[in-house]
Amino acid sequence: MIYKKLLLPAILLVLAWALWASADFMEIAAGVALFMFGMFCLEEGFKAFTGGTLEAILRRSTDRLWKSLAFGGVSTTLMQSSTLVSLVTISFVSAEMITLAAGIGIIMGANIGTTTGAWLIAGLGLRINIAAYAMPMLVFGVVFLMQKSKGLKAGGYLLLGAGFLFFGIHYMKEGFEAFQGTFDLSVYALSGLWGVLVFTLIGMLITVVMQSSHATLLIIITALSTGQVSYENALALAIGANLGSAITTALGGLAANLGGRRLAIAHVIFNVITAAVAVTFILPIGTLVDVIASWIGIGAEDYLLKLALFHTLFNVLGVVLLAPFVKPLESLLQRYVQQKKQASEQPLYLYPEALETNQTAVTAVRKEVEHLFENAYGLLAHGLSLKRQTIDSDESLSDAVKYTRRIFPIDVENLYEEKIKSLHSEIVAFIGEAQTRESNQAATEELYRLRQASRDIVEAIKGMKHLHSNLEKHGLSSNPAIRERYDAIRLQLAKLLRELRQLLSNEDREFISLSLDALKISVEKSSRQLIDELDEMIRHRRIAASIATSIMNDENYATEIAKNLIDAIQFLTSSSVDSSEQLALDEKEISALAQKSD
Repeated sequence: MIYKKLLLPAILLVLAWALWASADFMEIAAGVALFMFGMFCLEEGFKAFTGGTLEAILRRSTDRLWKSLAFGGVSTTLMQSSTLVSLVTISFVSAEMITLAAGIGIIMGANIGTTTGAWLIAGLGLRINIAAYAMPMLVFGVVFLMQKSKGLKAGGYLLLGAGFLFFGIHYMKEGFEAFQGTFDLSVYALSGLWGVLVFTLIGMLITVVMQSSHATLLIIITALSTGQVSYENALALAIGANLGSAITTALGGLAANLGGRRLAIAHVIFNVITAAVAVTFILPIGTLVDVIASWIGIGAEDYLLKLALFHTLFNVLGVVLLAPFVKPLESLLQRYVQQKKQASEQPLYLYPEALETNQTAVTAVRKEVEHLFENAYGLLAHGLSLKRQTIDSDESLSDAVKYTRRIFPIDVENLYEEKIKSLHSEIVAFIGEAQTRESNQAATEELYRLRQASRDIVEAIKGMKHLHSNLEKHGLSSNPAIRERYDAIRLQLAKLLRELRQLLSNEDREFISLSLDALKISVEKSSRQLIDELDEMIRHRRIAASIATSIMNDENYATEIAKNLIDAIQFLTSSSVDSSEQLALDEKEISALAQKSD
C-alpha cells in the first residue's frame, strides 16, 4: 500500500527533473499533453450525444456482426477515441441492451477504427503545418463553448479537441527534431525477435501509462519521422500499443457487472491473439506491406505511411481470423466467467440473545427492518440513477434528474438477492423463532407488523426491477416527451425517498402519521395527473401508443413502489397500540382527497 502512495510523487519528481534538464524533452512532453487534452475535449464533445443519438444508433447497428464491426470502426474513426467507444459498449453490455457478441464485434471494429488515427498523423499531421489550422479551431471552439446551447457547447469541445490535437502533433514533431541534435535514441535499436519482443513490451507500457493508444501512436510516428527509432522497432511498438489499449479497457471493465467484465476479457483475448499473430508473422506482414505499398503508390522509403499500413493490416488480419469465432467465444465466456459468489447481507441485530425477552426481540427486529430499509434506500436511489448522497443532501432533485447523463447500469436482480432477499429471509426466520416462544399479544402483533414492513420493502424492490429495465431503454430517450415522463417518475420517487428518510429520524409520531397521509394523497394525485397527461400526448401524437403503454406500466410500478415504502415506514414508526395510528386515512379517504385537490 505504501509503494502505491509513493508512486505518483516519484513519477512527478522524475518528470519535473526531466523537464528542467532538457528543453527539448519539455517540448515533446508539452506536445503529448496537448494531444491528450485534445482527445479529452473530443470525448467531452461526443459524450454530449451519448444521451440519445449514439444509443439509438447503437441499438439499430448491432443485430448483425458486420453491423457491429462497422459501428465500432466508424464511431472510433469519428471520435478518434477507442476508449470512449469501448466504455460506452461495456455500459450497454452491462445493461443487457446489446448482446455480448455484439459488444465483441464493436470492440473489434474499434480496433480497426483506431488505425485511422495513424493514417491521419502519418499522412497529414507530419507533412503540413497543421498548427496554422489549429488557431482558428481554438478561437471558434471557445466561442461555441461559451454558448448555452448543448449542441453548440458540444461543437465547441470538438473544435477545441481538434485544435489541441493539431498543436500536440506539431510540438511533438518539433521536439523530436530538436531532441535528435543532442541525443540519438536510435542507438538503442534492437533487431530480430528479441527486438520485436522488447519494443512490443515498451509500446504496451507506454499505452498503459498514458491510457491512450492514439497518444502512443503519435509518439511512435513522430519518433520514426525524426529517425529516433528504426522502422522495425516502430512496427513492434505499434503492436504493443494495441496490447496496451486492451489493458486500459480491462481496467475499466473491472468496475462493471458480469456482462461488462466478460466483454473486457473478450477485448484482452482478441488483442492478445492479434498481437501474437502480428509478432509471429511480422516478417511476412512486413513483406505484404511492401507489396501493397507499391500497389497504392507509397514510396519504398516512406516509412511513416508504411507503418500506418502495417498497423491497419495486422488489425484487419486479427478481425478476419477471429470474427468466425465470436459466437463460440461468447458461449465460453458465459459458461466460464460467472458472478463470483459473494456473501449475502448479514443481519446486524438478529442475535440469539435477543430472543430472551419479548421486548428485545421486537427491538432487534425493528432495527433489522430499518437496516433492510437502508439497503433498499441505496438500491432504489441507484435504480433511479441518483447517488444516495444527492437524495440525502439539500441539492435540487429536479436539477439532478434533469441533468442526468447516464442510467446507472446496475444489476438489480443480483443486488436484490444479496442485499434484500437474504436479509428479509433472516427477518422472517427470526420472527418465526420468536413466535414459537412464550410471548404476549402486543409483542405478537408488533412482530407481525414488522414482518409486513419487511415484506413491503421487498415488494418495492421487486417493482424497481421492472422499472429500471425500462429506464435503461427509455430514460434518456431522444424524444423530449418520453424523457419528461420518465424524469417525472424518477423525480416523484426521489422526493419520496428524501421525505421518508427524514421522517424516520423524526420522533413525533403524530406528525409522521399526518405526513405519511399527505404523501399517500400526493402519490395518488401524481398518478392520476400522469395518466391524464399521457392521454393528451397520445391524442396529439407526441408519443406512440406503444411507448405510452410502457410508461403507464412504469407509472404503475412507481406508484406501487411508493405505496409499499409508505406502508413500510408507517409500520416501522408506529406500534399496534399507538394512538396516532387512529389518525391514518384509509384508501377511500385518500382517493377522495386526491380527487378534490385535482
